[in-house]
Amino acid sequence: MADVTNGQPPPWHASAAYLYALHLDGPALAWEYLRRHPGYRLAWHTQKTDAGAARPWGLCTLEDPALDARDALPNWLNRRARAIRVVPDNDAGPDDRTFEFWRLPGHKALQHDGQGLVVSALWPGCYARLVLAPELHDGMPHAFAVRACRAPCSRYRDMATILDQLTAACQAEPLAATQQRPCPAALQTLHTMQALDASQGGASLREIAKGLFGATEVATDWHADSALRARVRRLVQRGRALVNGGYRELAGLEPVPRAQQGRNRPTPDRP
Repeated sequence: MADVTNGQPPPWHASAAYLYALHLDGPALAWEYLRRHPGYRLAWHTQKTDAGAARPWGLCTLEDPALDARDALPNWLNRRARAIRVVPDNDAGPDDRTFEFWRLPGHKALQHDGQGLVVSALWPGCYARLVLAPELHDGMPHAFAVRACRAPCSRYRDMATILDQLTAACQAEPLAATQQRPCPAALQTLHTMQALDASQGGASLREIAKGLFGATEVATDWHADSALRARVRRLVQRGRALVNGGYRELAGLEPVPRAQQGRNRPTPDRP
């Protein structure tokens, strides 16, 4: 059966393995779905040296799909639009802090995207994206800026939250992060990823329900028209939709190009 491998449950049975997904932001979640796309995994193995192979997926460069969002730093095409810009401060006071790249917390990636340097920094509980102004040098007084948009209040709040976390982590980098009780939307994300992995591994809807909600609930509530069966089917369908282009909205990208639509159509669910 699909729910037992060599006498052991398959990896997707362990809900604890998906807990990190409860607190990912949009671009990080987008990566989780993209890396599960069979076509993307094939592109990584066969086209990783092709400079143009990443653009159809919404990336500047291909990222290793074996890395989850805790370790990957995907270079999205629109990363500059969503990033915080770091610029020299020409009106700095004597007590203002200077920019020090090596004091940035966490796992860092420094890349040149053709226009300038872009820094991605990942540490427990936060993922910061910074665009460095060409005239900025290490040790200079600096200021933060964010690109204007149609809904600036939300973006400014996000910027303030990230900068608060960045300031705190620069003083004492956390080894772990505690979070509030996850909201229903976050739990749906966890269940979607778990159901998607199970479906891609060949599990039936019933097997997925047992892994997500337990054998007792399945024995009680599973039948042809049950709400439980419909719920699991929706989770699988949602996961497939996100893998097949829906991830682009999470990353803030334009919808999937028409040429890519129809690839890897979902196979019928086994009951």
